[in-house]
Amino acid sequence: MLQVAFAGTFSATLEPSVRARLTMPCDVVMGDETGIVSRLGDVDVLVTLAFNREMAAAAKNLKLVQVPGAGLDRIDRSALPAGASLANVYGHEVGIAEYVLGAMLALTRSFCRIDASLRRGVWESQWGVGGSPPAPWPELAGKTLGILGYGRIGQALARRARAFDMDVCAIRRDVRSSAADGLSLLAGPDALDEVLRRADYLAVTLSLNDQTRGLVGERELALMKPTAVLVNVARAEILDEDALYRALQEQRLAAAALDVWYRYPKSAEPTFPAKRPFHELANVLMTPHVSGWTEGMLEARATLIAENIQRTARGEPPLNRIR
Repeated sequence: MLQVAFAGTFSATLEPSVRARLTMPCDVVMGDETGIVSRLGDVDVLVTLAFNREMAAAAKNLKLVQVPGAGLDRIDRSALPAGASLANVYGHEVGIAEYVLGAMLALTRSFCRIDASLRRGVWESQWGVGGSPPAPWPELAGKTLGILGYGRIGQALARRARAFDMDVCAIRRDVRSSAADGLSLLAGPDALDEVLRRADYLAVTLSLNDQTRGLVGERELALMKPTAVLVNVARAEILDEDALYRALQEQRLAAAALDVWYRYPKSAEPTFPAKRPFHELANVLMTPHVSGWTEGMLEARATLIAENIQRTARGEPPLNRIR
């Protein structure tokens, strides 16, 4: 019987949905990424966001490392045993694209602030008595959205942004992999500065690797309009933490929605997500890495993971095979 291990909190959340989709019996092992190492001896499929040499040494029968997400930045590919495949999953692009547009609207129209005011009985609007009406909100229509990373998420976002009558500029590593799709600009990484200068809104959807780590720092942020809004749904480390904090604190950048962070919980204790106090800034919308956490994403990922487990049992290559 095939043995499947789910390592880590995120993998464990998918286990019931994956098991419900399996049409064959499996032995299932669950544990955190450290504690599960001692239980990998007979495991055929390991569902995990992280893979290292310690895991590889323990998993003598490993046939598939199945990443339950798209990112591979915690996978040591050089540690994969001979004969073991590596695969990832997607299904998050719709939810993340919707999140980005929602965050852009929430920040542009100051939903959080005016909601809090009205709960105190204060009308920050043209209906208020005894004060001046606020400046009218800008509209997304006619504004430029810059997208750093024009893969599945970037393309899903661009389609929705065009429905808002926005101009879209994007960069990606391999421009030949995409059609222009009505974009105002689609170019390689050399066009980064141009996209930063043009953007009224900037969405970061790049994968994290040696080329993108620290890609946007003090110099790059200085190229952006002081009225620009930034949304990061990729990995925090693509943006220099200190430079981003200073730009927001000094209002050289109008606002940011941050869904990915520099520090993640290691226990049930309260955990601030960065060494800098982003939580003290009124122009930052903070969410705890939930932009892709939707019903559609969970269904798509559970379905694909179950299929890959069954393919492994049949001796077939997995879907979304990386190696």
